[in-house]
Amino acid sequence: MTVNEQVLSYPIPSDAALDPPAEWAELRGTCPVAHVKLPSGDQARLLTRYEDVKEVLADPRFTRQLNAPDAARLSAEGGGVFSSEFAAIIPDGGEEHQHWRRLVGKWFTAKRMSALRPKMAQIAEELIDDMVERGAPGDLKAALGFPLPVYVICDMLGVPAEDRDRFSYWSDTLLNLTRYGKDEIEAAQAAFFEYMSGHVAAKRAEPGDDLLSELIAAGGPEDGGLSDLQILVTGMALLVAGHETTANMIGKMVSMLLADRTHWERLLAEPSLIRTTVEETLRLDANSGFGLPRYLKEETEVSGTHLPKGTTVICSMAAANRDDSAFDAAAEMDLSRSPNAHLAFGAGAHSCLGQSLARTELQVVLEVLLRKLPTLELAVPVAELERVEGLAVGGLRTVPVRW
Repeated sequence: MTVNEQVLSYPIPSDAALDPPAEWAELRGTCPVAHVKLPSGDQARLLTRYEDVKEVLADPRFTRQLNAPDAARLSAEGGGVFSSEFAAIIPDGGEEHQHWRRLVGKWFTAKRMSALRPKMAQIAEELIDDMVERGAPGDLKAALGFPLPVYVICDMLGVPAEDRDRFSYWSDTLLNLTRYGKDEIEAAQAAFFEYMSGHVAAKRAEPGDDLLSELIAAGGPEDGGLSDLQILVTGMALLVAGHETTANMIGKMVSMLLADRTHWERLLAEPSLIRTTVEETLRLDANSGFGLPRYLKEETEVSGTHLPKGTTVICSMAAANRDDSAFDAAAEMDLSRSPNAHLAFGAGAHSCLGQSLARTELQVVLEVLLRKLPTLELAVPVAELERVEGLAVGGLRTVPVRW
């Protein structure tokens, strides 16, 4: 049976931690709008071609909110970042969404990120020193990949970094596919909501130099600002997005560069390639997680396939980023690839708000690692690296390294 005729289970499993499932290439070639069954048991359509994914992500007829009665549920437990009531609080489209992005986006400009670089580099150096002091082998994800983005986003939001283990657990429950049960998810989300409510109240009483204090100072909706509830949910969303994806990407990026150590050697010889290398590892990341689900509010056509109103589609940016019609030698890692119009951060009005933050963190980590640990190597064969399972984000469970 060809992929055209079957309903594939999604996410499509891959045996190798850093390599894509073989089905992606077949789907792009012969079945770009595939039928898939989600962990909830609901059906959706999967897009794997670059042009289709880019087009749908930029099309306002496809909404990111999956709270319609006929929208596919990603997880049997419901809730989660796409379909919980929290998802509906941040405006989804039009002028309201643009207004929200303008207010929050001021904190994520390239200029602000440049100003943060020295602090990020200092945090990275201290974390690497601590890892070296504990001795090899170390887990690069636990020692550096996870704490660095958490310290940075906590600092931006003015929340205490020592609460990071709780944030990590709350984030995981919001990103659940198959790992947690309904009661546990609801309890965790209530605790997260209560924590952030207390934090916003404290910022209202005693503002600091942070994003939440600035959103509060902008006033309520009548003054051109956000409602209390929108500020609170924005804080929760940024805490989840600001650490989970980048923490995972740091581990994957370093693993990809060490899996074939000629890449690492080339960077040691040509550190000017760090910026394009970060973009190339983002493009080639075959373990980026679920992709972006979208719900179709009116019928349309994608790649010659009719999609009725009420269809849920999954945009696989990772599969699209390996499309030979969009990238020369798409399966090859080219550290100097430029331009590199990958879709790792999405596209259109909902492209990732924090992409300049993520890029800066990844560049700084690479700069500091190359300088401090030039002899870095994986402490296990690539085949032994294991994927994070059961969540909507992709990552590696551990990244064992020595130096």
